[in-house]
Amino acid sequence: MTARTENLNVVGIDQMPSPAEIKTRVPLSERAAETVLAGRRALMDILDRKDPRMFVIVGPCSIHDPMAGVDYARRLRQLADKVKDTFHVVMRVYFEKPRTSTGWKGFINDPRMDDSFRIEEGMERGRRFLLDVAELGLPAATEALDPIAPQYYGDLISWTAIGARTAESQTHREMASGLSTPVGFKNSTDGSLDAGVNGVLSASRPHSFLGLNERGESAIIRTRGNGYGHLVLRGGGGRPNYDTVSVSLAEQALAKAKLPGNIVVDCSHSNSWKKPELQPLVLRDVMHQVREGNRSVVGVMIESFLEAGTQPIPADLSQLRYGCSVTDACVSWDTTEEMLLKAHEVLRGALPSRRAA
Repeated sequence: MTARTENLNVVGIDQMPSPAEIKTRVPLSERAAETVLAGRRALMDILDRKDPRMFVIVGPCSIHDPMAGVDYARRLRQLADKVKDTFHVVMRVYFEKPRTSTGWKGFINDPRMDDSFRIEEGMERGRRFLLDVAELGLPAATEALDPIAPQYYGDLISWTAIGARTAESQTHREMASGLSTPVGFKNSTDGSLDAGVNGVLSASRPHSFLGLNERGESAIIRTRGNGYGHLVLRGGGGRPNYDTVSVSLAEQALAKAKLPGNIVVDCSHSNSWKKPELQPLVLRDVMHQVREGNRSVVGVMIESFLEAGTQPIPADLSQLRYGCSVTDACVSWDTTEEMLLKAHEVLRGALPSRRAA
């Protein structure tokens, strides 16, 4: 008898509905499709300098309570209208959380936050949440972590991030080359730019790789390359990198790689030492750089929820505080509104010169 050589550490393989089946359960509506496409077009126009505005990716560190998430989305939709002359606002909708070691992996992986890992439920509910946000007229952004997940909900996404831990991954660069959205590659957790810059370069090229089709079958995915990759500065290695010197160095790195000088500043993570109360200071600094003539910073990211701070996930989920993050600490809604309205005033009248000749 031949000795068993595979799946030695696997305790189960459960059937997962195909992307097509999940999309049948939660179909894309005409209103949602219009929102997604308009969101992508605006982002691409900003990156092409056809639109002089900046974009803002703002929202919770992660979605764990769809009710609170929709509450936040409704408020953000109203705020987006107030600042639309200067900012194209996109809601941060993150379902997957890369962990340094262990911890809750996100709504899709464990929607009930009880280690039951009902991924089928998480995928369907996650897609439904994205549909609800899009039907409000608000485009959504997410981080692409699992290479299969975009097949399930990528049609509802307008902007995608490749995180600091995966920017160097060939799998994620290949995936990004085929995504229908602009893609922001973050610098490494040690603060170096190489992985992010090389990620943008790699994703701009055609690739062929193994993946899944809509029917859930193994397939060879062949891409044309994504021309809307850009660099996201999130700090790292014990220091921020949103200051003028760091931005200038990022510009030089992109120019050396013969890539467009498009940079997004993440106001959270190492740029604020993971202290949410410092995010407004980061945003204010970046807005003044733009006001003083910077042309490379095209967007910012902000971690924000209804309530400030963060909370541990309790054994009794009824004890969760409504609208408060269970992952990284966020600024409150009131602070978010104040940040964007002040930034809007700073940039008013200063952006038309950023339009391409």
